[in-house]
Amino acid sequence: MDWIAILSGFGVGAIVGMTGVGGGSLMTPLLLTVFKLHPAVAIGTDLWFAAITKSAGSASHHLAGHVQWRVTALLLAGSIPASIGTVALMHFTGVTKGWAAALTFSLGIALLLTAVTVAYKQSRKPLLTVICGLILGVLVSLSSIGAGAIGATMLMLLYPRLESHRIVGTDIAHAVPLTLVAGIGHATLGHVDWTLLGALLIGSIPGIWIGAQLTRRMPEKLVRALLCISLVTAGLKVIH
Repeated sequence: MDWIAILSGFGVGAIVGMTGVGGGSLMTPLLLTVFKLHPAVAIGTDLWFAAITKSAGSASHHLAGHVQWRVTALLLAGSIPASIGTVALMHFTGVTKGWAAALTFSLGIALLLTAVTVAYKQSRKPLLTVICGLILGVLVSLSSIGAGAIGATMLMLLYPRLESHRIVGTDIAHAVPLTLVAGIGHATLGHVDWTLLGALLIGSIPGIWIGAQLTRRMPEKLVRALLCISLVTAGLKVIH
């Protein structure tokens, strides 16, 4: 029994359950540094970790009424086709680090443009939500990072009046189908360590359930503070 993997899964799961953030930005570095996985295998394993772990968190948040399903559907309308297209391109051409760097830069520009557009064009939120989903679909499929941290940032920009626990619940619900589709794509490329994944999930599934329950009981200001801290931490990890 790999207790390090189980404890790592529990810790990341609890953080994701409380904030919706940290799956890729925390787990991928752990897989690379602690478990010494090849980068491609780390990404594929993390995608399956996120898909299965966040299924438990999504169910908990749904039962608590924290998921805005209309917003989730709009995000998926962009992210699922983008993920399928990205994985198909990976099959035919392969993906370089240069691609990921260019996409990260492009994402930063897109976020700034989104913020400006939201400020002046509130009526275009549905279209912008789909576009944000498209960006997330490409980025998550390439790096496994973004479904939580960047997704939550986009939701906060697009829907500033949405309560923090609803941002967390909606972000997690969107991440489940997206990471599953991307994970299936990576599995077809042989990029998943199934044995390690099993150990991580033993810890993460109870961890995310506990985290989601805590979110229901914590004051709104505390949830928002934890969300902001998680976003800053994730952002710094992505930059470095």
